[in-house]
Amino acid sequence: MHEVSLCSAIAKIAQQAAAGRTVELVRVDIGHLRQAVPDTLVHCWEMVVFGTPFEGARLEVREVAGVIECRNCQGRTELDEPIFRCGSCGSTAIDVVSGNELLVTSLEVSTDG
Repeated sequence: MHEVSLCSAIAKIAQQAAAGRTVELVRVDIGHLRQAVPDTLVHCWEMVVFGTPFEGARLEVREVAGVIECRNCQGRTELDEPIFRCGSCGSTAIDVVSGNELLVTSLEVSTDG
């Protein structure tokens, strides 16, 4: 279950950004091509932060669609499955436009203290 290692990485990034402040919410964008299940990420987050200064902080996950662009026809295709073929012309000469993201987008920190 690679969601545990993803949550550990997210916690490290959030810890650096929080600079000692109490974190209430961590927002992340995760690409569809990362093959991480948002609900599983949230569950793993709770396990990873249990007993740490982040215990009680919520994880909010926004899934980013996997999108490819064809080098031949410039068509864009949103991927439901990891089949890297243009939906317009069938070409495999493609570039990934989105879906590989793993980005901590924001933190909400406590104003107490």
